Amino acid sequence: MPIQDEAKAQRLLRAFMQFDKAEWHQSYIEGCKPSEIKLLLCIKRHVKLTSHKMKVSEISKILHVTSPTVTQLLKGLEAYGLIEREIDPLDRRAVGITLTDKGELVATRAAEAFFASINGLIDYLGEEQSDQLAELLTKVYIYFNEREADRRAACRHGDKEA
Repeated sequence: MPIQDEAKAQRLLRAFMQFDKAEWHQSYIEGCKPSEIKLLLCIKRHVKLTSHKMKVSEISKILHVTSPTVTQLLKGLEAYGLIEREIDPLDRRAVGITLTDKGELVATRAAEAFFASINGLIDYLGEEQSDQLAELLTKVYIYFNEREADRRAACRHGDKEA
């Protein structure tokens, strides 16, 4: 790799590392972890759109985490009184998950805090740079997603370089 490209790569790497250390993604509601907030917001949005209770498998698919991970998070949220689980009367193996009133309040406050933070960033950057940032971050996501898909395809075909 030429020196100029290495310097650019190091600059991007430093920027990603700084971003990772920034506290923008920390909990917006005292006592809840970011993963718990994501789960509450997932349930809130799903119930709002579909008017039916969520299943662990649906949450797992939406959040791209394993069912055991979702189950552990749900146990904590249930202990805090933020969610309720109810066995489906038609399928005793299925459990429906909804927010309690307290869970609804926490999810609403978290969403409001998140959007206030993002709106603050838009004010700080301005409309043009905010649009550029969104476009660039989307391109970064697509790049890494395509790269991972290529790596997986290569692994399926037995390529050694993957």
